[in-house]
Amino acid sequence: MILDVLENAPRYLTLNPGFAKAFEFLQRPDLKELAVDRYEIDGERVYAMVAKEHGRKKDDALLESHVQYIDIQLVLAGVDEMGWKPKTRCKDSSGPYNQAEDIQFFADLPDAWLATRSGEFAIFFPEDAHMPLISSGVIHKVVVKIAVNHG
Repeated sequence: MILDVLENAPRYLTLNPGFAKAFEFLQRPDLKELAVDRYEIDGERVYAMVAKEHGRKKDDALLESHVQYIDIQLVLAGVDEMGWKPKTRCKDSSGPYNQAEDIQFFADLPDAWLATRSGEFAIFFPEDAHMPLISSGVIHKVVVKIAVNHG
């Protein structure tokens, strides 16, 4: 898991071949004006989802993890209090891994909370269980999904 500000994005470009295209998209000057929708960046290897949603309460959310994709979650407005826990420490599965949607949920409590503000991003790798969209207000964010195997 990584928490940082967008201006430091260049230091992460070597972590995955898709990160360059992902961060290029996240630095678009019109990013805040994009409609809530899915945006193809590099086919199924890299794509973005723009969201504006009311936050959830911690008690109403579950940790989630992915196998096929890395998430880069950039907050554009609001504060997303994202929960985090190493997936290896998650013991309370809320069901099997859903391969079609690349998601598994856990009822475990997060080990840490990340107050992610406008201009800040979190990167969640397959080893990271995370609980996004925790807020008392509206969160405007972009989630870029980058294939782990960028073949």
